[in-house]
Amino acid sequence: MFDNLGKGLSNLIRKLVTGTNIDKKAVEEILQDMKKILLQSDVDVKLTDELIETIRKKCLEEKIPSGLTLREHVLKVIYEELVRLLGKEPAGLAGKKRIMVVGLFGSGKTTTIAKLGKYFLKQGLKPALIALDYHRAAAPQQLQELGQQIGIPVYVEKNNNPYDAVKNSLVKFEKYDILIFDTAGRNALDKDLANELKKLGEMIKPDEVLLAIPADLGKVAKQQSEEFHKLVGVTGVIITKMDGTAKAGGALSATSVTGAKVKFIGIGERIEDLEVYNPERFVSRLLGLGDLETLLEKAKEAEIKPEKVEKIIEGKFTLQDFMEQIESIKKMGSLSGILKMVPGLGMANIPEELLETQEGKFKKYKAIIQSLTPEERENPDIINSTRIKRCAKGSGVSETDVRELLTQYNQLKKVTKMLGGRGQKDMMKMLKQFGGRLPF
Repeated sequence: MFDNLGKGLSNLIRKLVTGTNIDKKAVEEILQDMKKILLQSDVDVKLTDELIETIRKKCLEEKIPSGLTLREHVLKVIYEELVRLLGKEPAGLAGKKRIMVVGLFGSGKTTTIAKLGKYFLKQGLKPALIALDYHRAAAPQQLQELGQQIGIPVYVEKNNNPYDAVKNSLVKFEKYDILIFDTAGRNALDKDLANELKKLGEMIKPDEVLLAIPADLGKVAKQQSEEFHKLVGVTGVIITKMDGTAKAGGALSATSVTGAKVKFIGIGERIEDLEVYNPERFVSRLLGLGDLETLLEKAKEAEIKPEKVEKIIEGKFTLQDFMEQIESIKKMGSLSGILKMVPGLGMANIPEELLETQEGKFKKYKAIIQSLTPEERENPDIINSTRIKRCAKGSGVSETDVRELLTQYNQLKKVTKMLGGRGQKDMMKMLKQFGGRLPF
C-alpha cells in the first residue's frame, strides 16, 4: 500500500533516527528529499510547498519544546503535519444508515460496496445491497455474486429501471439496518447520467454519499471530487486500489482539500481488505513507525492469540508457531502489510523477494512443516541434510524447497530481531516523547 511514498518516507525517518549528526543543514536536506517524494506520489504542488514550509518553520524557527532534542522535535513535527494533511481524525461510519455510493467507471465501486456490506455485517448490523447500475450490463450480476459470497441480500430490478429499484427496495428492506445503493459508474461531466444520479439522491435521501476514488487517479481526483460533490453532496470518500499503485498521493491530498473526509481505504482484492481510515495509524505505518493497534485488531479477527502476536513481533516464533498460524496469518492480509504494522520493521530493508516468496508458498510451507517432528519444529537448528531429505520425501517437495523454507524462516527471524538494535532503541526512546500520540 502506498509503496513508493511509504518507502521514501520511511527511509527519511531511518536517516533521521540513526543519523550521527542532525543540524539545520541535515533538516533542510531531509525536507528537500521529502518534497521530491511527495511530488513523485502526485501530491498537489501547492499543498506540498505549504506542508514543507510549515514543517521548516516549526522545526527551525520555533522554540523546541522542553525535553526534546532537535532530532525528536523534527520527527514529531513531520508526523503531526502529515496527520493534519491527511485528515486529522478517523471518520468511519456507525449506526443505521442509507448509503449511496458514487464513482467513476472502473473505480472498483461495486467490489467496494460488497466490502462495505461485509464490514457492517461484522459490526453486528443487518445490511442489504441495491443495484442501481443498469448501464453496465454485468453490474447487477456482479453485485448479486458478491452478495452471495458474503451472505447479504441484493435487490435487482427486473425491468432495469433504477428509480423503480429504489422504490421497491425501500419497501423490501424496510427492516434492514444498512441499505447500500450501487449507482452507475460515470464521468462526473456526463449530463444524462449526472441528472440520473441527482434524481436518485433525491429519492433515496441518503444519510451518507460516499465517493469511490481509485488511488491511481492522481491529480484529477480533486476535480472529480468537486464535480460529484456539486451533484449529490459527497459526505465521505473511499480510496480504492491502494494495493495496486505507488501514486496515491493525489487521491488522499485532494480529498483533504475538498473537505470530504476519507472514511475507508481498500487495501487488497479480498472482501475483507477494507480498513476504516485512521490518519494517525496510517501516517505511522507510512513513516515505518508501525501500527500495533491495527495489527492486534486483525489478529483478534483472525482468532490469533495475543501471545502468538507477541512472539512474532519479538522474533521468537518457532516453526511450530508458524505452522499453527499460517491460515490465520493469511486471514490478516499480506505478509508485507502485516510487517509494516510492526514498529521499526517499516524502516528495515526487508528483501522484496522474501516477502513475495512467503506470500506465494504458504501452502507448500505448511506441508513441509507438518512433515517435521515436534522436536524439529521447536528447534529448527537440528535439521541437517539427512532430516531435510526425509522431510522432502514426506511432504512431496524437493530438498531445495525445504532448504528455502529454513533459510527464509531464519531471515525473517533475523529481521524481526533487528528491533533490538541501536537504531530501534533510539526510535523507541524518541516515541516516548510523543505523549501517547502514536498508536503503540
